Amino acid sequence: MRTILAISSVLALAACASAPGGESLGGVATYDALKAARSDCEAKGEKLVLKTEGDPTRMAAYECKRT
Repeated sequence: MRTILAISSVLALAACASAPGGESLGGVATYDALKAARSDCEAKGEKLVLKTEGDPTRMAAYECKRT
């Protein structure tokens, strides 16, 4: 449940962000979004990993896993 909450938070923040041209990023796995997600996972003692066959350019393709 906490994993879903953490991922949802990251996705919500990514959806609110905008590119310099004003375009919505909407779930794009940017450096900053991945860094924030990695920090959230590490705070829970977990590791951010790419899901099997996940698209590495989308935040929805990442999840926290216990190490």
